[in-house]
Amino acid sequence: YISGFGNECASEDPRCPGALPEGQNNPQVCPYNLYAEQLSGSAFTCPRSTNKRSWLYRILPSVSHKPFEFIDQSHITHNWDEIDPDPNQLRWKPFEIPKASQKKVDFVNGLHTLCGAGDIRSNNGLAVHIFLCNTSMGNRCFYNSDGDFLIVPQKGKLLIYTEFGKMLVQPNEICVIQRGMRFSIDVFEETRGYILEVYGVHFELPDLGPIGANGLANPRDFLIPVAWYEDRQVPGGYTVINKYQGKLFAARQDVSPFNVVAWHGNYTPYKYNLENFMVINSVAFDHADPSVFTVLTAKSVRPGVAIADFVIFPPRWGVADKTFRPPYYHRNCMSEFMGLIKGHYEAKQGGFLPGGGSLHSPMTPHGPDANCFEKASKAKLAPERIADGTMAFMFESSLNMAVTKWGLKTSNCLDENYYKCWEPLKSHFTPNSRNPAETN
Repeated sequence: YISGFGNECASEDPRCPGALPEGQNNPQVCPYNLYAEQLSGSAFTCPRSTNKRSWLYRILPSVSHKPFEFIDQSHITHNWDEIDPDPNQLRWKPFEIPKASQKKVDFVNGLHTLCGAGDIRSNNGLAVHIFLCNTSMGNRCFYNSDGDFLIVPQKGKLLIYTEFGKMLVQPNEICVIQRGMRFSIDVFEETRGYILEVYGVHFELPDLGPIGANGLANPRDFLIPVAWYEDRQVPGGYTVINKYQGKLFAARQDVSPFNVVAWHGNYTPYKYNLENFMVINSVAFDHADPSVFTVLTAKSVRPGVAIADFVIFPPRWGVADKTFRPPYYHRNCMSEFMGLIKGHYEAKQGGFLPGGGSLHSPMTPHGPDANCFEKASKAKLAPERIADGTMAFMFESSLNMAVTKWGLKTSNCLDENYYKCWEPLKSHFTPNSRNPAETN
């Protein structure tokens, strides 16, 4: 891998030394008689700081395919009006992975849209998908014309072939495949995970402000694949699948799309190990806002307001004095989708399980369950490890996400009893005593 977030990088397969042209992007004849092709992730005229593009030097250009034709899109959608809105707190049990012995399902066939908001055609919005698969894609690849995929594997590792090289992404790691990049995924078991898709913008590292120059996700911990190519003929038998305006289309071609011998630029796929996150936390009293756990953000046009943030809650020390340490009760102007990669989330150790999820919509109240509140209110406030062996995360958005029919009905994973976790909450009001006896 090449290290660094958003860097200008260059890579060539060692089998073809000198494959990158010297001193220019598009020579009349490229080394090794390759084709030059630019992949642009931004408008040509974007400011230099936000301009995204890479040059690929490939055996055949990606235009070498038959016409695209519409195919069944299964449970992928961008229709946010297919079912009436539901403001309730929603929680899903672990999404069921199809058994390989019963039906072969690859990554594309296993995509299910859970919720989302905005508009694909105006390049403004997001979607949350669940992937449930049990077999590799083989002679099939996928690319997304609508936006970027932030992929969070929860069960099973992913071997991802891209035009830029290969990445192995395991649970507790994430990867981002940016808009337009072709990729194919091999799996090794029944596999499950989450996807945050953003339209029209790209993920970037959050600003650090008073934190300073270091902390949270450090740029050097992001890894970019190195060039690797296959010169493989598949006469009429390789399928390229495209998601365009929320629909799926397929085209046939005769060769593998992973025929890029060399590349250079700053528009690449990348991966990140969540264990490398440098946690910032309160060391005196009260809570820092959960924004200090942001790994990546996709900004909107309003300063400080995101189309989507990717936030994690990793293992850390809790030392705050005179403080209710779990997450507090809260009503928020954001949509909050939470998932669990492993372990037990500190505020709800019962029904919130790895491979499941929850959605708390704007201004819908949420917070610790009754058992967590009682326990934390009486706990001795000594330094303690929080979330050891756990990794929960949140896809947070300023947009008001709607849940799909698959999410509310077809998946059969909605936990109808979620609200009951707050029913045992009882009043502790002491009108005759402003300072009840301290138990800490």
